[in-house]
Amino acid sequence: MTAYLCAVDVGTLSARAGVFDTAGRMLSRAVAEIIVHDAPGQRAEYASDQIWQAVCAATRDAVAQAGVDPTTIRALGFDATCSLVLRDRDGAPLALGPDGRDTIAWYDHRAHDEALICTATGHRLIDHLGGAMSPEMQTPKLLWLKRHRPDLWSQLGSARDLADHLTSRATGSPAASACSLATKWPYLPEHGGWQRDFLAQIGLDDLTDRAALPDHAIAVGQAIGGLTAQAAADLGLAPGTPVAAGMIDAYAGALGTLGLKPDTAPEQRLTLIAGTSNCIMAITTRPLFARGIWGPSLGTVLPGHWTSEGGQSAAGAALDYVLDSWPLTELDARPDHNEVLGRIGVLLAEHGPALGREIDVLPDFNGNRSPLSDATARAVISGLGLERSFDALCTLYWRTAVALALGVRQIIEHLNGPDPAGNRPAETLAIAGGLARTTILKQLFADVTGLKILRSEAEDTVLLGTAIAASVAGGVQPDLASAARAMTELATVLSPDPARRAAFDRDYAVMLRLQAQRAELAALKAQR
Repeated sequence: MTAYLCAVDVGTLSARAGVFDTAGRMLSRAVAEIIVHDAPGQRAEYASDQIWQAVCAATRDAVAQAGVDPTTIRALGFDATCSLVLRDRDGAPLALGPDGRDTIAWYDHRAHDEALICTATGHRLIDHLGGAMSPEMQTPKLLWLKRHRPDLWSQLGSARDLADHLTSRATGSPAASACSLATKWPYLPEHGGWQRDFLAQIGLDDLTDRAALPDHAIAVGQAIGGLTAQAAADLGLAPGTPVAAGMIDAYAGALGTLGLKPDTAPEQRLTLIAGTSNCIMAITTRPLFARGIWGPSLGTVLPGHWTSEGGQSAAGAALDYVLDSWPLTELDARPDHNEVLGRIGVLLAEHGPALGREIDVLPDFNGNRSPLSDATARAVISGLGLERSFDALCTLYWRTAVALALGVRQIIEHLNGPDPAGNRPAETLAIAGGLARTTILKQLFADVTGLKILRSEAEDTVLLGTAIAASVAGGVQPDLASAARAMTELATVLSPDPARRAAFDRDYAVMLRLQAQRAELAALKAQR
């Protein structure tokens, strides 16, 4: 009987499901909207019940599109953003807000002060976070809940990363994945797991009991159980279908690109997951500590390997902001990304790298995650005039994209900097995600970073990575490395252009100067 795999990816604004064959070919893909509630004070919340409904709708649709018998699907995998799901002691949503809101979005920064409290401990955990706790992590969010909503804290029955919540809802198992625990929680597998002395220091010594957190993590690629009858009915799959341990979306994307250059050491390959946010992933055989870089975390993509992660909290979101903010004087409606990128291609043919050089951007609309570890940083646009034409919009969009690429270069330099562990500098950058699907943007990242850009044949590399994990959980492949080699295929390699690289070097110098000036201005404001 022919075997298939099902993968579900829950991003910032939608749930996506895909059905794959065992060679990694995606037979179908379906999308369902999830509703995020943004609020003042850098807050954002979801209702996990609505997310589950979207997951089920997308999965049923994908299976129907593929035309496969649900009993032939050998395993199911979930990945998701590192949003935090809170339930009460009865298993019902913990009422953060109306409409069943019980989930704090990954990019929510309400816990800024609590993150500073965590950093001030100087605990070894902080060394694994680039020297500073981020408000996007789960610990400060939970500390915020205890400090500011003691009424809800007293009702708390469980807290889970979104991917772990989905696997629990699917199987009934309380297990949590090594991918989530070792990256976003105070859990260091090489130091005994839960860092209870750290939790005691910040006043969360009751966390693991209060939140019903498991003592040990489940490895990526392991099955945590089979679908319950109710979950199977919801998803349109067969009861008992094995469910893989969940993954954070960027880490699934890194797994989905792992087999593109199997002849080179992991250290020589980086992955850029380019979407609403950007994540730059390094997988190494030895731990890599770098300022402003999350990690190293052990076993979060491959067993026995370390993962380090740099990030930009607003990437596709920054480009969306540019489009949403532009006055529609010459336009009937907000243009989409493809329309703008098409025009940029024409403008680049006319002007080359000089296009928009009068405009410089720091695209930190939601803080600078890496390498500055400054959640309070904000965007800067220098050189913008009053022109409101479509070409002016395209020029600003392009210069924002350039700024994002320059930020990726800065992160890569931190990853490739002096490394006492002796890891070798990266030579290639595999790109996954919607932001870098066009050749213009892929070539931009090549020219700015100086690395060869690898592009997979896969239409959705994050879903593919989750399918790879499911293939091991379902016994289709023997291990993750073998599965990655068998299920990925290299489509193209783009090399940097030396002339454009030199032009972007000048932009990079300006960006570093702007960052320094912004810091000086912030210091002056603090004195007022």
